[in-house]
Amino acid sequence: MAELVNLRAVRKAKARDVKRAQGDENAVKFGRTKAQRMAEGAEAAKARTMLDGHRREADPPDQD
Repeated sequence: MAELVNLRAVRKAKARDVKRAQGDENAVKFGRTKAQRMAEGAEAAKARTMLDGHRREADPPDQD
């Protein structure tokens, strides 16, 4: 005798698999780990601080 299959469950499982595959593709294209994002932010902050520390003079105040 044939095995009974709930078609609704099969359809939902297939939709989940498709979404998971799409998510995996997006992760490869655009994804970075949280640690990578944090490291990049820290590196940018350090570079900004170093640049600001090497200014020759401060901006002149507004004089009217």
